Amino acid sequence: MTYEAVRALTLFDGLSDDQVRQLLAVGDELDFVVGQELFTEAQPAADWWLLLEGALVLTRHVGHEETVMGKMATPGQWAGGFQAWDAHGIYTATGRGDSAGRLVRVPSVRLRELADAWFPFGVHMISGLMNTVRSIEARSREREALVALGTLAAGLAHEINNPASAATRAVDALAQTCDDLLSSLTTLAKGSITAEQFVQLDELRREVEAHAAVSAPLELADLEDELSGWLTDHGVEREWEVASHLAAAGVDTAWCERALDVLGEGPLPAGLEWIASSLSTSALLSEVKESTRRISDLVAAVRTYSQLDRASVQRVDLTDGLESTLVMLGHKLSGVTVVRDYAADVPEIEATAGELNQVWTNLIDNAVDAMSGEGTLRVSTRALADSVVVEIEDDGGGMPDDVRAHAFEPFFTTKDVGQGTGLGLDLSRRIVVERHGGEITVESEPGRTVFTVVLPAQVTTGR
Repeated sequence: MTYEAVRALTLFDGLSDDQVRQLLAVGDELDFVVGQELFTEAQPAADWWLLLEGALVLTRHVGHEETVMGKMATPGQWAGGFQAWDAHGIYTATGRGDSAGRLVRVPSVRLRELADAWFPFGVHMISGLMNTVRSIEARSREREALVALGTLAAGLAHEINNPASAATRAVDALAQTCDDLLSSLTTLAKGSITAEQFVQLDELRREVEAHAAVSAPLELADLEDELSGWLTDHGVEREWEVASHLAAAGVDTAWCERALDVLGEGPLPAGLEWIASSLSTSALLSEVKESTRRISDLVAAVRTYSQLDRASVQRVDLTDGLESTLVMLGHKLSGVTVVRDYAADVPEIEATAGELNQVWTNLIDNAVDAMSGEGTLRVSTRALADSVVVEIEDDGGGMPDDVRAHAFEPFFTTKDVGQGTGLGLDLSRRIVVERHGGEITVESEPGRTVFTVVLPAQVTTGR
């Protein structure tokens, strides 16, 4: 009965009766029912499916939704078999029974054997077509990677812009502060202040610089109000500005009374303005120093992340790579609490640091996306007898079973085009497993997803 059904299909008009029998001999006939899943999206396309009766609905995950892509309802329609032409061929959709029926299933490897024997030129044409499709897909991935690189660059620019802007503002303010400093010194010089009084005033200034600054906003505001009233009572102009600088340095009215005892009422305003300008100058210089240090740290993090100035295979401190990756993704971590749990006994390993940093980028970026930018991210390392372990854990919604099952398969993603890092988990798996001889696994449940990477302490990277 199967032979007559297949022989009647126009799909096989070019085959002889003997060839049709050979095809059926290497395959088998299957009955299916409504809802039965026969082949699954992103799984290796190890079988060729030929519809004889009934209907299949074809679905594919787009984002987080399952979308109907079409139906197989006409006898002679077929699906799969791509591994006959491409060792990495996968199913592009999931096929489920829409109405009960029958199929012929032929293993891809046997289909290739028959095709090679019957029409070798056609096989070459199909293989070329498959390679072209893979090339286009690879170029698409490269484009996504470039988009992701642009996103990382934009994030880094944002991180650098903050300290750069702070340094610029501080330098602009320094010009006015230096003018005020010189002006107050000139006023003191024109007054009746003695050298001994100036030395005592400078000693008071040094006490202030060594004093703990006030950081609590409410406490600082109360101190400013108290100082402003005292300065007004003693004839200090611009008392609000002087009070602001003195309060930020932790000065109180008791200290001001000591300054009054040293200078007297006449030189007091100029003396306090000089001290306030000195304190402001020191604070602004500290801000410039901290801002430029931050920029230097960011540049160092980029160099560590990219590894452009280092050998391909080297001794790698995994903590450095994880930290530089967190810096690179800092623009995405503003609403995330990062918990670092680095074991002190983790040894350096031989690895390609730049490739591992790409893996950390992908895993951390996925974790942040899973939490929608808010939650707790735990990054940990620990040592085993002959290997090291890195874990990336998030408290997001978790991965559905069907997503987790395909997470490390080629070209599988739940993200829209242009989102993510452009580095799929399949490529992360290749870097860890094939390049470094390690292992990468995932455990997931609602509220907890953990990616675990195990790397041997001594790695001979593959090529």
